[in-house]
Amino acid sequence: MRKFILNPGFIAAVASGIGVVKMTREGPRDWRLGLLWASWGIGVALAVGAVIDDDKRVRAEELDRSLGL
Repeated sequence: MRKFILNPGFIAAVASGIGVVKMTREGPRDWRLGLLWASWGIGVALAVGAVIDDDKRVRAEELDRSLGL
């Protein structure tokens, strides 16, 4: 969990949700609002995927180093 909380990309993606919530409260409710939420969700999913890929890469490097490869 710490790897997500401390990742700047993940922090930025989640923090952008503040603007999405604000726009949902104050803005018009039309098709653009759905696209706004969809794009925010995609951004968060990409940030999570990047953190997971980075963690897999680091673990593989540590395994190779410990095996002497």
